[in-house]
Amino acid sequence: MQIDWVLNESVTRDVDVLMRWLDNEMDVLTWGGPAFRYPFNRHSFTEDLYWGRLGSYSLRDQRGEMAAFGQLYERLGRVNLARLITDPLRRGSGIGKQLIAHLMQVGRNRFHCDEFSLFVYRDNRPALRCYEALGFEIKPYPRDVEFADICYYLTRPVDCDCYKGSNDAP
Repeated sequence: MQIDWVLNESVTRDVDVLMRWLDNEMDVLTWGGPAFRYPFNRHSFTEDLYWGRLGSYSLRDQRGEMAAFGQLYERLGRVNLARLITDPLRRGSGIGKQLIAHLMQVGRNRFHCDEFSLFVYRDNRPALRCYEALGFEIKPYPRDVEFADICYYLTRPVDCDCYKGSNDAP
């Protein structure tokens, strides 16, 4: 069955869904980074998420249920994709690629940059495979940016349709 995904700006109720998806400290660290507090409450969660200050987007299925979430902002002269997460019950089904493809379309229209970027923990192999399948490549870590010893920095051109493998294109 083909699903028609829709990416919308996130709404307040999406925060509650995210909080349910992130039910342990390791998941919060992997998703939000070391500055994201755990345990969290709604106030600390929205504060650490920069809710209302960063572009936050939710990918929804045809029933309107949130399947994934991500944020976009300009960083280091690139459109940075951040805090990418898929519904834990739907992981491994290609939703992450759909999320990123939709976010990149928004990023192309919203920012005037030549590249996309993102950071990923080195031990997050499933996410790294997803990003590489979408044409992201590991690049030298930016100077004066924390966590070079535990994260990779990946970029890809904005105008590249560089999906790896015929079955990987969203």
